Amino acid sequence: MNSNLLRQAAMLLNNLLDFNSPADAKLGEFFRNNRDLGTKDRAFVAESVYGVLRRLRYLSAVTSNEAGDPDDARKLILAWFLRVQGKSIRELEPILNEQQTEWAQAIKAKNTENLPLAVQADVRDWLWDKLVAQYGVELALTICRSMFDQASLDLRVNTIKGTREEVLAKMLAENTVKDNVIAPTPYSPIGIRMGAKLNISKHVLFEAGKIEVQDEGSQLLAYLVSPKRGQMVADFCAGAGGKTLAIGALMKNTGRLYAFDISEKRLHNLGQRLKRSGLSNLHAQVIASETDPKLKRLTGKFDRVLVDAPCSGFGTLRRNPDLKWRFEATDIAELNVKQAAILARAAKLTKAGGRLIYATCSLLADENEAIADAFLSANSDFMLVPANTILAQQQINLDTGNYLKLLPHLHGTDGFFAAVFERKVEASKNVEALNKNAEGKSIEQAANSSNPSGASKMMADEISDKKPVKTKPKAAAIKADKTRKT
Repeated sequence: MNSNLLRQAAMLLNNLLDFNSPADAKLGEFFRNNRDLGTKDRAFVAESVYGVLRRLRYLSAVTSNEAGDPDDARKLILAWFLRVQGKSIRELEPILNEQQTEWAQAIKAKNTENLPLAVQADVRDWLWDKLVAQYGVELALTICRSMFDQASLDLRVNTIKGTREEVLAKMLAENTVKDNVIAPTPYSPIGIRMGAKLNISKHVLFEAGKIEVQDEGSQLLAYLVSPKRGQMVADFCAGAGGKTLAIGALMKNTGRLYAFDISEKRLHNLGQRLKRSGLSNLHAQVIASETDPKLKRLTGKFDRVLVDAPCSGFGTLRRNPDLKWRFEATDIAELNVKQAAILARAAKLTKAGGRLIYATCSLLADENEAIADAFLSANSDFMLVPANTILAQQQINLDTGNYLKLLPHLHGTDGFFAAVFERKVEASKNVEALNKNAEGKSIEQAANSSNPSGASKMMADEISDKKPVKTKPKAAAIKADKTRKT
């Protein structure tokens, strides 16, 4: 650590405090503009800035003055070292100027007894109120404090190309980082967890497609989908396709797997990962929205439909701490409308006897149980399938009840929620009627065509005879909001 690195960290933090775009995007831009920073320097800057974002309300209270001046990035960085990291003024003194030394003394002396609970939890008041109403004060505080820690590095072994035993043995043999514990994930049968943040993207196993970076919670979601060999499966909000690839591996590269998303850029990233994966049963398709006419041809066709819905992401605050400062309560209400609409449209793709899986990485019941319960009330042709039963059938010893509910302090994963619905078989007549009204050729006609040209083209023809429409994702209406002073 030196004065220049401290200055660099403060510059980046000052930019992030606007909260007008994701922190990871701004971090990437900062490093591209400062290529002279080495690996260790980049790690120092990133850890310092993200450390402040995780504890922003507390550190704002520590650095506040009677004048109520806006947050000063330099003071916040100092406060993180002194009050969170436990550094002494003597340790920092060689890199501090006279003014910064005075700030350090004031920060060290600041009394933080009897801070409001929302400040101790380091979330905004509206979010704290929601968490308390849902979990109670004690558990809400425990959950929020679990988000102060950095997330571990979880890897998923691509079973199309290797085994966990093989990958784990190689990782352990190569481990030269002191105190870096590398071990199997406790729940996912295909996961490996390590504490150190290694540059996995340059690792030979990554380049060979044998491993992907993926939180254990996301891996478990693929098991909750429980796809069977030869089935037809859709990932309705695929994004960059991490879960899609995991599902494809569970399908043993058989059947047909669709990845839908409104972002061509995200699906392009999936294409790069697909090349490494060894999968040949996957077709990615850009859609304009959940009501895209191209989806009509697929009504009632899928054995499994996964809806990893757009959400607040509050379950990922260890990785994305800026989210708790970027969202307002009104944004959650807007998301709820979108979540319900996407789930309702995805339900139409599900065949009789097929399953629809709704998931988020949120902690809020508004985005989780409330959406699932409302869906069941409005759709009598679907029934809930207990998540614990599905996991037990695959020898996964994890029981969170009817819904999958993961929390960092209990499971070591990001916060996740998932519900599984199954379309009742007696609804098949209604599905068939919808299929007869769908436009274009059926999937069976395409499969029996006299001029087949491979699975990928067949799957594309099922959706549309036209080229994919280039679209851009609609920007979320998220406004910046400064933390409340105490």
